[in-house]
Amino acid sequence: MKRDTPKYIVEIAKELRENKTNSETILWDILKSRKLNGLKFRRQYAIGRYIADFYCVEKRLAIEIDGNIHKKRDIKEYDLIRQEEIESRNVLVLKFTNEEVEKNIDEVKRKICFVEPLLPSSGEGIKG
Repeated sequence: MKRDTPKYIVEIAKELRENKTNSETILWDILKSRKLNGLKFRRQYAIGRYIADFYCVEKRLAIEIDGNIHKKRDIKEYDLIRQEEIESRNVLVLKFTNEEVEKNIDEVKRKICFVEPLLPSSGEGIKG
């Protein structure tokens, strides 16, 4: 656990790992065991007081999968604050919808593979 991650966030992340959605299962099957470009992703990874669905420490890349609830105005506002906080830590956030993951996983993989070479390795700033 990182120093700036509250213990309750770590507990929530554990619960989320145990109760993954169908979309998370589909994408995790692509990302786990370094299957995509040799990158190591973690599931439900705490970044400060927020939790990323998937996170690659080496490339400082967070991947989020949003369901229909993320279309609600108050959730959109929260998501914007959350994304700004994560990005203030020099982490790039890629977002996909459940529908994109479930119906067009090849396009999701293509987008991740497209952005990955543009990202620095750990400790460097984000290019571009």
